Amino acid sequence: GLSIILIYTLIGVVVARLLGEEGPNFMATHWIPNLLFFVVFVTFGLSFLGLFEINLPNSLVNKADTQADKGGWLGVFFMAFTLVLVSFSCTGPIVATILGLAARGQTITPVVGMVGFSLAFALPFTLFAIFPSMLKSLPRSGGWLNTVKVVLGFVELMLALKFLSMVDLAYHWGILTRDVYLVLWIVLSALLGLYLLGKYRLSHDSALDHLSVGRLLMAVLAFSFMTYLIPGLFGAPLPLLAGYLPPQSNHDFSIASGGEGSSAVAKAALPAQCEAPHYAEFLELPHGLAGYFDLEQAKRCAKAQHKPIFIDFTGHACVNCRKMEASVWSDPQVLKRLREDYVVVALYVDDKAELPTTEQYVSPRDKQLKTTLGKRNADLQITRYGFNAQPYYVLLDPN
Repeated sequence: GLSIILIYTLIGVVVARLLGEEGPNFMATHWIPNLLFFVVFVTFGLSFLGLFEINLPNSLVNKADTQADKGGWLGVFFMAFTLVLVSFSCTGPIVATILGLAARGQTITPVVGMVGFSLAFALPFTLFAIFPSMLKSLPRSGGWLNTVKVVLGFVELMLALKFLSMVDLAYHWGILTRDVYLVLWIVLSALLGLYLLGKYRLSHDSALDHLSVGRLLMAVLAFSFMTYLIPGLFGAPLPLLAGYLPPQSNHDFSIASGGEGSSAVAKAALPAQCEAPHYAEFLELPHGLAGYFDLEQAKRCAKAQHKPIFIDFTGHACVNCRKMEASVWSDPQVLKRLREDYVVVALYVDDKAELPTTEQYVSPRDKQLKTTLGKRNADLQITRYGFNAQPYYVLLDPN
């Protein structure tokens, strides 16, 4: 049991240590790790649905099994390692989900998550080794186990969209908009609900003689989730999922704004004495707020209006940023103050838009060339404020 915990925890530690000071932003928004996680999640999801089996090479498993036969502490360790390898097709998706948190800008969570998962995974084997008579009470494998795999398969496919969305937002591809994202989740939720009700069977399923209470309750949850998502297609904010969906500003139609897109509202609200914001063709502030995405522009506008600046260090991949915008910024009193009392500037630390050559520079902090809007904003936050997490808010006098 301790060997199993050690193996999984080491994996979490290695992943966390590979991330440097700006590593979380790289992992959260760069297309290589995110597309890799997207492919991994889709692969595991389709495997759980029964399209194919994922197994590690037999030679690797046999070699670990040979080492386990030697006995002693080393033999016990390799017995645990063999178990980890053999169970990879079942535990792999769960491990990938936990390590995927590192790709969302988190470093401590993968370690804690792997400790928790390995503890739960090792506990049954430890208990059965101490109390072997408990093995007789275990349920036999069968249709229920395949049902669990199918449910996990649908969950994996839904989670995979999050990684594709991060790349789409950071690089402004415009492929996986909020509407497309919601439609895919709605369809997957409906398919899961129909499967649990026994309306169709997959390749590894046995005949369903009756509908158990457990399957019925899970089907109710699946259809309830689907029903919750549907109003989002018409502009409903869906606050419970604010951190996991693409920003609502991608909408061309919104109930909250009376049928107008939020970008139209923001442009109409810009004061006449201030210049048009740079990067507004692909960046927007939430809730129809007017503002900037360049600090120098915000300073000039703030001086002209004699207002303080509200700096919002944010990110496309920042889950907590979306939650704050949905739960705090949306408050009418907060929105009123932001709109009337401040010049708001949103500085995205993970945006991949290229800076003009004249604005690119080598940072004195890390001696690295800053070529994108996100790198410049991240360098500003770290250098001036000594902080590298989002959201991070600063009130600044324009002088």
